Amino acid sequence: MSDHPEPEDGPRQSPPVFLERQGYRRRRLMDAARLIPILGGTLFAVPLLWPAGPGEGGDAPVPMSSAILYIFGVWAALILVAVLFGRASLRWSGPDGSGGEGAGGGRG
Repeated sequence: MSDHPEPEDGPRQSPPVFLERQGYRRRRLMDAARLIPILGGTLFAVPLLWPAGPGEGGDAPVPMSSAILYIFGVWAALILVAVLFGRASLRWSGPDGSGGEGAGGGRG
């Protein structure tokens, strides 16, 4: 006979397919946070598409001050988005701090 006894209740039951709501939202938040650098790189590359001089189809060049303001505006917006994602990740971590160290766990 076999060394492994057959279960008496029949085949083993698999875990549920769906995640709990909090875990699902936390994972989607992490997925969205991974896209922030890609968004930032795309937004930082937009000035490369602006007209460079008057010789290109008659378009006037964008003033350097506007380009610098755009770059710093994108930079500040990316910082703000990162802070918002950080706070949201703290909120979606479990009440016992199981979702990460930011929910009060770790320091004495």
